[in-house]
Amino acid sequence: MRRSFDVLLLFLLLTARLRINSFAEASLYQHFENVARHPLLGGLLPPSAIQAFGPAFGDPIFLLLAAASILAFLLYALVDLLQDRLDEHTGSRLKFILLGCILAALVFLPALKLVLLRHDNLPQSYSHDGGVIQTEVTIDYFLSGRNPYVESYAATPMAEWGFPEFRTALEHYPYLPATFVLSAPVQVASKALLGWFDQRFVYLLLFLATVLLLPGLVDHRRADALALIMIIGLNPIMGLDLLFGQNDSFVLGWIVLSLWFAHRKHFGWSAVFFGIACASKPTAWFLAPFWALAMLPEATLSLRSLPQQAPILLRRAAPALAVFLLLTLPYLLWNADAFVDDVWRWSAGTSLIHYQIWGWGAANFVLATGTLPDRFAYWPFWIPELLVGLPLLVFLLYRQWRANTLGNLCWHGALLLLTFAFVSRFLNENYMGFVLALLALGYFMAPAASEQAPLGQTT
Repeated sequence: MRRSFDVLLLFLLLTARLRINSFAEASLYQHFENVARHPLLGGLLPPSAIQAFGPAFGDPIFLLLAAASILAFLLYALVDLLQDRLDEHTGSRLKFILLGCILAALVFLPALKLVLLRHDNLPQSYSHDGGVIQTEVTIDYFLSGRNPYVESYAATPMAEWGFPEFRTALEHYPYLPATFVLSAPVQVASKALLGWFDQRFVYLLLFLATVLLLPGLVDHRRADALALIMIIGLNPIMGLDLLFGQNDSFVLGWIVLSLWFAHRKHFGWSAVFFGIACASKPTAWFLAPFWALAMLPEATLSLRSLPQQAPILLRRAAPALAVFLLLTLPYLLWNADAFVDDVWRWSAGTSLIHYQIWGWGAANFVLATGTLPDRFAYWPFWIPELLVGLPLLVFLLYRQWRANTLGNLCWHGALLLLTFAFVSRFLNENYMGFVLALLALGYFMAPAASEQAPLGQTT
């Protein structure tokens, strides 16, 4: 009997997403009551049905979406069992449609549900502090001509989110300008159409574009396209982050756009989108050395050919640098100290009010020594970052040099980011979801132009 790996992979990710979503929603304050009284969500079912569900096992919308996702999986498995009787195109098309239904049930619709609940409740509810609440405020500052890296957030809904002792970002905006500059048009359009805005509209639009572009990165090889969409679309961590509005999907979207154009040898557009990614969040910077090598015109590089290749690299990388400077330089010139303090010193622990030691990394070993008074204390994490990060960077660049592919670009960038974050002050769980997405891209990405022929030539 034929057994397919994609069915197993889909069920694994499906159950992970269901369990994680259920845990997350169970921790929300008066969640069942908020759903039941919401004018739109509560009106989807008669009051007797909502009462029959009861609050013990989750809100009725979540449970109905969960049941729908499992039904879609069963149909997916049935299509797989019947593939011998279906032509290949029909079977694959049905699988993609059913996978899309699962993504809608476990990612897109749950995110929109939380958006609606937040709109009907407090602005600091049902959302992430930095990725949604604070970024929305920075958009307002930007549109009113104020500097988000100078302004305070103490009088905004940020001041009501989370535990008071951990509200260290009230005087800092740690993300780069592309996050709010490129979100501003969506906010303007949303307020014109709906009268209100939620930053997750931006993230969902980019995530949808990401999912739609993924098959093109594997040259529409059906098995690889399905697996790549499953891993990124049902990413156990990034999927949850998208529900509440952390911004890693924002950065990933620009990276995928850059890869998509690079795969088609449209290097100018690839550079533009990579520049946007680097101007969104420093996590994209860890791909930059490998992206630069991938812009060289030969898949297998040699020192002898480097003098001829260097001008081509400069020409192809110039748009990325130009876009990065266009977005970041105005704020650096406006107030360099505030910009550096927010983006760098706050997270490094050297600002007057700074981020705490946090997450799943080696910093926990430092806390376990008992030599620090609390997790807000300074410790020189820059030492292990240099001692570990620099040799690893050299080693990974050498490997990229030997096999200069777009897949290796993602794989090496993911490993460098994860290692650096592991020995840093914090390794937040959302980094793991971002790294998983990069590793999936590196593993499944189709043989790119750089792997088939010199990048400067056509095949």
